[in-house]
Amino acid sequence: MQNNNIELNFDNTRKAFAYKNDAELKKAMFLFNIMQWGPLVKIGSLLTPFLIKSGFPIKNLIKKTIFEQFVGGESLEKTSPVCEKLDKYHVDVILDYGIEGGEYTDDKYDEATQEFIKVIHYAALRKNIPFISIKVTGISSISLLEKLNLSIGKTEKKDIFTDFDILLSLLDESDKKDWEKLIVRMKLICGEALKTGIGVMIDAEESWIQDPIDYIASLMMKEYNQEKTVVFNTVQLYRTDRLAFLKDSSKHAEKNNYALGVKLVRGAYMEKESKRALKIGYVNPIQVSKKNTDNDYNLAVAFCLNHIGHIKTIVASHNEKSNFDAASFMIEKQNPKHPNLHFSQLYGMSDNLTFNLADAGFNVSKYLPFGPLEEVIPYLMRRAQENSSISGQTTRELDLIKKECTRRSL
Repeated sequence: MQNNNIELNFDNTRKAFAYKNDAELKKAMFLFNIMQWGPLVKIGSLLTPFLIKSGFPIKNLIKKTIFEQFVGGESLEKTSPVCEKLDKYHVDVILDYGIEGGEYTDDKYDEATQEFIKVIHYAALRKNIPFISIKVTGISSISLLEKLNLSIGKTEKKDIFTDFDILLSLLDESDKKDWEKLIVRMKLICGEALKTGIGVMIDAEESWIQDPIDYIASLMMKEYNQEKTVVFNTVQLYRTDRLAFLKDSSKHAEKNNYALGVKLVRGAYMEKESKRALKIGYVNPIQVSKKNTDNDYNLAVAFCLNHIGHIKTIVASHNEKSNFDAASFMIEKQNPKHPNLHFSQLYGMSDNLTFNLADAGFNVSKYLPFGPLEEVIPYLMRRAQENSSISGQTTRELDLIKKECTRRSL
């Protein structure tokens, strides 16, 4: 596309893979070839966690293949080479400490909180790490969030923006104390983010714990998004109710005089959501088709761009049309570098989007998880399954890699 002297071409593999040497490109081609085989990926995803726990010697193989492709390193410091390499191509980084939710002790949750704060301080010392990502389930029990979610469902008028005092009255004293501890942890994280100027993206999670997460996000935005956008909530548009929720969030932010920060994603728990709805017997919250999801996603992007003055948006998508349409809109407005628009893709995927957007002058980042191999295995298994299950995803990745290999005569 040629428009207002800005060229955007997602088929340009020279730019997409300039950061990879020949050996790295060949390794990526090998990996995506394997991920074409859905049944093999499914079996591997089930066996790998068990084999690692049992001490089977496969760690080095995983580290040299799928781990290198999708993860920044086993520690915060080890992400530095990847961050520096991406910076050379004007690509930012969203750091994600790859801890998964679980039922832990307060000491474990406090330890995770301090780790998130450490990530914030690390990011503040580097020029191309404007955001970090956190999971509320990393600093609080899932059972507490489930109880709060159920409490909201019992109220006459379900509104996650209302005061939680009534809902908390339905909890016992132990759960109330756990809620208070969670709020303290969130404030510690967001307070450090405000001091250092680093954005905090609160990940979306499963629908049966999402309402309290949304409430926490609105609470933190109301307190910390006064002068600049520090806190971001995540909106999963594969849910049927999320476009309306986005618009309600915008109204709430305007009414309460704070800046709204949103990360727009399609969603990450479709199979789990559908199975649970069928098992328990409630209406599936997931869209009936990918077309419906795409439609709501693109409407959400358009809504945010049309309110770009008071909504700071992360278009976190691997969908070429969604990225192309958003970029085209800003090119038409002659403002591709608008501070309230940022694009993002996962590290190891959709390089044709990331690096071509960066080359065209847009704000764009790679979502970069890090952590010990044992802790990021669930993330890695999701990435492998995602690439094998999304129609055309692996084929598109592989075709682009092959095209670049041909261009390089490899």
